Amino acid sequence: MTQLAAGAGGRSAPADNLVMAATSMHPKNRLRRSSFIAVCSALLVLTGCTSPANEPSADTRTAGPTPASSPPPPSPDSAGPRPTSPSASTVQSRGEPRAREIASDIETPWGLVPLKDGSFLISERDIRKIVRVKDGSISTVRTIDEADPAGEGGLLGLAITPDEMTVFGYYTASSDNRIVSMSWDGRDLGSPKVILKGIPKGFIHNGGRMVVGPDGYLYVGTGESGSGKLSQNKKSLGGKILRLRLDGRPAPGNPFDNEVFSYGHRNVQGLAFDDQGRLWASEFGQQTWDELNLIKKGADYGWPEVEGSGNAKGMTNPKVVWHTDDASPSGLAYWQGSLWMAGLRGERLWQIPLDGTKAGDPIAHFKGDYGRLRTVQVAVDGNSLLLTNSNTDGRGDPTKDDDRLFRITR
Repeated sequence: MTQLAAGAGGRSAPADNLVMAATSMHPKNRLRRSSFIAVCSALLVLTGCTSPANEPSADTRTAGPTPASSPPPPSPDSAGPRPTSPSASTVQSRGEPRAREIASDIETPWGLVPLKDGSFLISERDIRKIVRVKDGSISTVRTIDEADPAGEGGLLGLAITPDEMTVFGYYTASSDNRIVSMSWDGRDLGSPKVILKGIPKGFIHNGGRMVVGPDGYLYVGTGESGSGKLSQNKKSLGGKILRLRLDGRPAPGNPFDNEVFSYGHRNVQGLAFDDQGRLWASEFGQQTWDELNLIKKGADYGWPEVEGSGNAKGMTNPKVVWHTDDASPSGLAYWQGSLWMAGLRGERLWQIPLDGTKAGDPIAHFKGDYGRLRTVQVAVDGNSLLLTNSNTDGRGDPTKDDDRLFRITR
C-alpha cells in the first residue's frame, strides 16, 4: 500500500507528482494550485487498500483504446454502426454535437440548475456564491456564508423541485458536508435551512451531486472523504448514494432504515435518471478504473475492495469503466437515448448509448477543446444540453474567459 495525496483528477496520486505538476501552470491559477500542493504535500492521505488493478469482467464494457499504441475508435461519422453497440446507428444519425458559449468568467462552477424562464442557477465552489445567469449576464442571488472551501470542498451541487419553489444546495462546512433547502420565488433565494448534516468531510472526495428523482425524493452522491472504510459502513453517510425526503429525513423504503440507498462508492460525482426511471451514477476510480454504474437499491459497488469490476462476492459491477486519464468523470445527464458524462482529467464529453440496461460503446466529443469539463444538465425544454468547464478549480489551465457555460445541440 502506498501513501497518496489528492491528485489532479480528483483521485489520489503520489505527492511527488503534484509537486512536479505545479512547475507549469497558468498565472491565473498559480496561487490556488500552489496552496493546493502545499496542503497535499503536508498531509498525505491514505485512501484505501485495493487489490492490484482489476481486469473488467465480461459484463463490464471498457471504453476507449487500452494500450497507448491502440488505434483510436472509429469516428461517429464513419460508415456503418459500431458492431458492439446496438444503438450506435441511431446515435450516429443524429449528427455530431455542437457547442455554443452562453456565459463566461464564472468562478469555479460546480452545481447547475436550468430554470423554466431560460435562466440558470450556478454554484461557485470556491467563493461560496450561487449566481443567476440570464441573457448572458451574471448576478449573485445567495452567498452560503457557512461554506468552508478547501481542496475539493466548498459550495458544490444544486438541485431544484419540479415546481421550482425549492432549491437544494450541498456544501462543505467547517466540520462536515451539509445539505440546505432554500425557497425560490423566481428572483431571490431564501435563507438556507440545513436539512441534513454529518456527511463526512475531507480535503478530497466530498461528493456533492444531487437530483430530485421521478419518485419525488432527493438523491445525493457522497464521497468517502479519503477513508475507504466508510464506504462499507452502512451507518456512515460517506461513500454512498442517499435517498431523502425533501425535508432531509430518510425516504420510505430505504434498505437500511436510514438515509443510505446504495453503498461501496468512492466518490460519486454524477447522477441521472433515464427515461425508464433507472438511476445511473458516474464515479471516480483511484489509479486504474473510473466507473459508470446502474444503481440498485441496497447494492454494494465494491469500494475499497475492488476498483472497477471484479469477482468480489456480493459486489455489483459497473456497466462501463474508463482508464483514469480518459475520464475522471463528473456530471452526468440522460438525453436523446444516451448518457452524457463530463470528464475532468479526460477533458471530453463522453456519450454512452443505452439499450435498456445495456451500455453501448462510449463516444468521446470535444476532446481537449474546452479543458476540464465539470457539469452537464438537460435544458428545461429537452432540446439541448448545458455544459460547464472547470479550469479555474486549481487543477486546470484557464483561458481569459474561463470558466464558461455552453449549450450543446445536435
